Amino acid sequence: MSLLTVWPEADSATELLRTAEPGAIAEALAPIGVRYERWTADAALAPGATQDEVIAAYRTEVDRITAAEGYILVDVIRLQPSDDPEWPAKAAAARQKFLAEHTHDDDEVRFFVEGAGIFYLHVDGKVFAVLCEAGDLLSVPKGITHWFDMGVEPSVAAIRFFHDEDGWVGDFTGDKISERFPDFDTIQARYAAESAA
Repeated sequence: MSLLTVWPEADSATELLRTAEPGAIAEALAPIGVRYERWTADAALAPGATQDEVIAAYRTEVDRITAAEGYILVDVIRLQPSDDPEWPAKAAAARQKFLAEHTHDDDEVRFFVEGAGIFYLHVDGKVFAVLCEAGDLLSVPKGITHWFDMGVEPSVAAIRFFHDEDGWVGDFTGDKISERFPDFDTIQARYAAESAA
């Protein structure tokens, strides 16, 4: 299940909100202009599925949102654990790329179809950590400062939508705020323990 945790930007020990209820997540994110929806993500993807195969598996959803929002580029980010000796370095590099706080000149729209990752949104003196799993659609308006973490052993696939043909281009703020908040693995482990209790 998905999870939203909200803290004051200066105090990662104080939770202002913590909820796994989809309606409550959408309601909490709406005032900052972030769209959160639950879609169906149940297509079986082969371990080595290509970008085109992932998009084809969700063609109906891709076509619907592309037509409604005018996106001109759609791609896929997909990382799965591997026995390949180069996997740890590849995973670490992919994770590091998104960990520093940044903004975009385009909306950041992701439809998660496998695995999980956390978007951390730094807005109005607060940090909103949105743990997204398969079936979550998250749309972050351009200009919102944020970072993304998928853990030390990433297992995630998301379809990405862009209005700009350049695709993902980050403008990094230089702020080290991401180092002061619980990372993906910490939040995921706590959530799993709570769910099992």
